Amino acid sequence: MSEKPEIQYPPLPPLSKWLPVLVVAWLFPGGGHFYLKRTYRGLILSGCILVSFAIGLMMRGYMFQPAGGDLLTTVIYYGGFLANLATGLPFFMTKWFGYESADVAGHIVDYGTKFLVAAGLFNILAMVDAWEIAVGRKD
Repeated sequence: MSEKPEIQYPPLPPLSKWLPVLVVAWLFPGGGHFYLKRTYRGLILSGCILVSFAIGLMMRGYMFQPAGGDLLTTVIYYGGFLANLATGLPFFMTKWFGYESADVAGHIVDYGTKFLVAAGLFNILAMVDAWEIAVGRKD
C-alpha cells in the first residue's frame, strides 16, 4: 500500500492578523469576508445566514438555553445554545429585543428551530472559511 503524503501547512501568521477576522466573522455573519475584501463571498454568506435566521424567527423557532439533565438532553440543549450563539449579533439582538418562541408544540415551530440552529452552524463554516483565507491556506 502506498502512503499518502503528509500535507505541510505554513506556520500560522501572528494572532493580530487573523483574530480580528474571526471576531468580525462571528459578530456579523459574512463580516470576516468583508474585512478581507471578499465582498461577493461576504454578501452570499451574509444573505444566506441572515435569511435562514429570519425564517427561523418568523416560524417562531425555539432559542436554546443551556440545560442539564441526562446526557442526551445536555448535548442537545448546550449544542443548540452554542449553535444559536454562533450567529453573533443577530442572536444578541433577538435576546435584547425580548424574543420568545411559541409555547405550543408543532411542526412549524420545530422547523423554525432547525433554521435558527442551521444559521449558526452555517456561520461557523463562514468563520472557518474566513480564517483559512486570513492565514493563507485558501485563496
